[in-house]
Amino acid sequence: MSFTRRAVKVPPNSASLEEARHRVIDFFRTACRSIPSIIDIYNLDEVATVSELRSSVAAQIRKNSHITNIKVIDMLLLKGVEEFNNIVEHAKQRHHIIGQYVVGQKGLVLDSGTKDQGDSNFLKNFYNSNYF
Repeated sequence: MSFTRRAVKVPPNSASLEEARHRVIDFFRTACRSIPSIIDIYNLDEVATVSELRSSVAAQIRKNSHITNIKVIDMLLLKGVEEFNNIVEHAKQRHHIIGQYVVGQKGLVLDSGTKDQGDSNFLKNFYNSNYF
């Protein structure tokens, strides 16, 4: 029972905050350059544009812009690289990409106005108390 082992290289840790910043910027550039091919892979033409996905990736990176611990930045960068590799290698399905990067930035809008029409007061109270 033999198997071949893939050489998995973990990128070296950043020595300074400036180096970590440059690594994040390089990752962002790589991700932005591959967005057109990702749109082709997942057939996202009718759902999102390149600029929308680019701003979604930028929002994900800006969400953690307040972090100054180098080890945490390196860990988040490693997670981002893994996510990027999963997307490029087609390990995710189309609805995952749409849910995380297209609809996720806008949020799901619930139409609460039509749901409670015609229900009894008991059901309205029940729905109000059991929604998270």
